[in-house]
Amino acid sequence: MANVDLSELKAAGASAYTPGRVHSLESMGTVDGPGIRFVVFCQGCPMRCAYCHNPDTWEVNAGETVTVEQIMHAFESNRAFYKNGGITVTGGEPLLQPEFVADLFGAAHAAPAGRVHTCLDSCGYAYAPDHPERFDRLLSETDLVLLDIKHADAEGHKRLTGRSPERILAFGDELARRNIKVVIRHVVVPGITDTVEECEKLGQLVAPWRNVVGLEMLPYHTLGVVKYEKLGIPYPLEGVPQMDKARMPELRAAVMRAMKEARAQS
Repeated sequence: MANVDLSELKAAGASAYTPGRVHSLESMGTVDGPGIRFVVFCQGCPMRCAYCHNPDTWEVNAGETVTVEQIMHAFESNRAFYKNGGITVTGGEPLLQPEFVADLFGAAHAAPAGRVHTCLDSCGYAYAPDHPERFDRLLSETDLVLLDIKHADAEGHKRLTGRSPERILAFGDELARRNIKVVIRHVVVPGITDTVEECEKLGQLVAPWRNVVGLEMLPYHTLGVVKYEKLGIPYPLEGVPQMDKARMPELRAAVMRAMKEARAQS
């Protein structure tokens, strides 16, 4: 990935869109959806995942304010690179700023040079099932969702992230109701989410969502530890080794097997 210098974004006049608070922009994302992506990292996150490698995105009021016009100008400056990709908004947690992301995705779809594919990378926790109308416009402009399921067990999820999974599951249900394409992402952490049993539960959990088109099992790594050191905060998984990648095919197969069996019985 290549960082985009926020201070060098082309200045825009009065914006017709909701501004966003972002942590950073990346111009060459290759693991954030299909093709090469322009990636917007939103500022602010309500979760505190033990393995989070971007703790500098947690604080809601940090980051920089940018406009949709500035982001679209940066994207259009290198549009040729994104012909098989598009724009991904991640975080932090983008659902904390649904109006901004809806405006950005709407502008991407209506771009004069041609429609741009949109992808939302979310943990789903900021979704408010009692106020779904706030997210209606955003979801209507979303082509693909990368949905991060942290743990298949409710208590395990709370220990791992500090939050209960109910809102996340409600978000998954809403995506299924709208038939929005979803890729499930699951970080596999030694001693926490690396058992066949936990992966089978994950398969059973997502089985009712017939809109799921992919599964990414991500091996835990320790690349984010240096950020905790710089911020002067303790790293929650101190001493936990990186995940053995050789085990990933077995665990992925467990998810897929359980998902297919659950669907066959429904």
